[in-house]
Amino acid sequence: MTVETVRRPLGAPFVITGYTFTHLDAVWVTLENNGARGKGEGVGMYYLGENPATLSRELESVRDAVESGATRLDVQSLLPRGGARNALDCAYWDLECKATGQTIWQVLEITPQSLVTVATIGMGTPEEMAAKASAFANYPQLKVKLDGHQPLERLSAIRKARPEATLVIDVNQGWSMADLATYTPELANLGVAMIEQPLARGADAELEGYQSPIPLGADESCLDLSEYEEAASRYDVINIKLDKCGGLTEALAIAQRARDEGKDLMVGNMTGTSLSMAPSHVIGQFCRFVDIDGPLLLASDIAEGLAYGEGGWVEPPSPTLWG
Repeated sequence: MTVETVRRPLGAPFVITGYTFTHLDAVWVTLENNGARGKGEGVGMYYLGENPATLSRELESVRDAVESGATRLDVQSLLPRGGARNALDCAYWDLECKATGQTIWQVLEITPQSLVTVATIGMGTPEEMAAKASAFANYPQLKVKLDGHQPLERLSAIRKARPEATLVIDVNQGWSMADLATYTPELANLGVAMIEQPLARGADAELEGYQSPIPLGADESCLDLSEYEEAASRYDVINIKLDKCGGLTEALAIAQRARDEGKDLMVGNMTGTSLSMAPSHVIGQFCRFVDIDGPLLLASDIAEGLAYGEGGWVEPPSPTLWG
């Protein structure tokens, strides 16, 4: 097992509620066995204190077990949810594909489809955000970061610039219940398709029984399968991120549970290169909303990265990249 830290600059600062990103900081895990090599990327959850140093320590703590023959399923109990297990879990999946000469689609018995991703607009002035929306003219679906400062003015400017676009907004825990109730009528008039994580994690019990005219999505409020049931009682959409739940294995379990119960899904990302987006593309096959635009935020992606085409289409990953 090889563990390395990776830092790549973003194309421009990316602002969300309470945080500004200027770089992608990640770990890469490479597993080698009998000449086959599998890779995975983990970014982790900044809001829970994860960073390359903490992820690397977690991975080193299981080195002996991994190199002594621990399986992908063993790793689910050896490491907690989060970016470290995500990187390792995805490396195991890639290694299995490379060792057997199968693609991830063959292993999972899925016929892959190209996906349409949102393009994400970070926070700025209404004019700056409208200009960014116009720059993303090739993307019919936009995800807009908002907080409690001028949310309606910002979104109105974007809607004026892109009257035809599907708009999803992401508040990143930045509103109160009163804010949500106040803003929602005008957001509905602006044609918002979904509101992601309006309230703080652990402070969203008020959503029990609340009938929102716009579907609500759980991000920080649903980290893994153990939190699914409570989140499903409060939210219409569950956002699956591999860095939250700890890899493709857990993500597939959440997707199966949601599909069994008829719950809508979104696949998201914590930024990342195409090495992160490739396994997320697998989960995207089951999702109503797709957010795998992490590489679009980078100054440059890795070689053999995903192909982002006209109309927001994202092709399945090549086996050379992952899976």
